[in-house]
Amino acid sequence: MASTHHAAPIEEHPDLVELRARHDRVAATPRAQVIEALALVTGLYLAASAWIVGFNGFTTLAVTNLIAGIAYMLLLGGLGTSYERTHSMAWAAAVIGIWTCVAPWVVAGDVAHARSITSNLISGAIATLLAVAAAASAARGHGTPRGAHNPHGRHGMPGRL
Repeated sequence: MASTHHAAPIEEHPDLVELRARHDRVAATPRAQVIEALALVTGLYLAASAWIVGFNGFTTLAVTNLIAGIAYMLLLGGLGTSYERTHSMAWAAAVIGIWTCVAPWVVAGDVAHARSITSNLISGAIATLLAVAAAASAARGHGTPRGAHNPHGRHGMPGRL
């Protein structure tokens, strides 16, 4: 006898529905919105820093910062609109922040000067901190009130506490 069991599409799975709702709550918090706004400003500054600070004559570092700034904005800039797909990219953004800190000594050419070093260290540190804050925000599930009842126990498994 043929089975008439009809499986619901994966998009309707209760765990995925709850995960999307959680991501929506997190993206709506003031903390997530501040992180996103600061990340956009940081990425924009990083992309334009060579021209703002005045080391655009060092073309390798100028191009490196331009690419890193654009990539950073793309990775963290979409937190508000598609948080569920971009929050895990925060760790990649943290790598960009670390790269920004070391770039003046790593890229080809004589680009390690006071202005470029200072600009890259400050913007790289801020970029890294914002990316870590975005990743931590997602991991802790900001938006879910502390002490909220989880019917599946502490680890998401029925009956386990």
